[in-house]
Amino acid sequence: METNEIQQELFIHLKKALPPHLSLVDELCDLLDLSADSVYRRIRGEKPISLAELKKVCEHFNFSIDQLLQLQNESVLFQAPGLNNDRIEFIDYIKGMLGQFKYFNSFEQKEIKYLCKDVPFWYFYLFPELASFKTFFWIKTITSDPGYSGKQFSFKDFPFDDCFIIGQQILKEFNKIPSVELWNKESINSTINQIAYYKEAGIFKGLEDMIMVVDSFQQMLDHLQQQSENGVKFMPGSTDVSHQAPIQFYVNELILGNNTILFDLNGQRVSMMTYSVLNYLITRDTRFADKAFNNFNTLLSRSTLVSKTGEKDRNRFFNRLREKLNNLKK
Repeated sequence: METNEIQQELFIHLKKALPPHLSLVDELCDLLDLSADSVYRRIRGEKPISLAELKKVCEHFNFSIDQLLQLQNESVLFQAPGLNNDRIEFIDYIKGMLGQFKYFNSFEQKEIKYLCKDVPFWYFYLFPELASFKTFFWIKTITSDPGYSGKQFSFKDFPFDDCFIIGQQILKEFNKIPSVELWNKESINSTINQIAYYKEAGIFKGLEDMIMVVDSFQQMLDHLQQQSENGVKFMPGSTDVSHQAPIQFYVNELILGNNTILFDLNGQRVSMMTYSVLNYLITRDTRFADKAFNNFNTLLSRSTLVSKTGEKDRNRFFNRLREKLNNLKK
């Protein structure tokens, strides 16, 4: 492939990766401090892009030049938001997640495929008591915020109203995107273990606080079962007319994978996976995405669809989850 053809391929790829409402020319004019005419000449391959300009483009658009050059290696470029920050406030973390979902919704055609090792983050913000507990747990136990050393949890003391509002906004954005979720009976184990640990370690301020969290967890499971039954996503208390995007809910009782989120955005595939509990990696590498999507579809073919149909399997799955959850009260 000639140099100017490679350069044209670069800009074709960048244009496809941009939301429809954004102009690639305008983005490049601002990024490279060039006139529109200069940018167009680079897009058409009439003017070579300099290495310094290419570096800026790759950094700004999180693009790997390896993919463009079709180098035969196994390197994959991942973006790791927040990697350069020693500590990020939790509310800033969820604001960043809200920004990501607004970006996903800027595409006309979109879909999420989620392999759920754990309950997806945003579902914890369906109801305030569980949202409060999970927020407290993440800040105190995962990020080890020194301000929470020695603190006990109670919903009254730590309602985290600001985080709950943002969490609800994330849910509303998520509900606009058609999704396919693959669950396992172990998917709720980590949160059950967290509640059990806090109970045994005396971190709940009172027994009533623990029961309040368990009851809120129960509400979340009830809501997810209703979504699965209806095959559509919605907020608690909403009416049929406010129902949003469709959801396909699958259960696989044999295979427990990692938390993997796959996005299809106007035909462009984006892969995300979590690490260190709250952090995540993102890549647009097509080789990686193709393998991840193929693996997900293989797992689906060996799983049971319980949304809209499969009432018996759906009820059995959620009843098992409730049984495990209710054991916390004993």
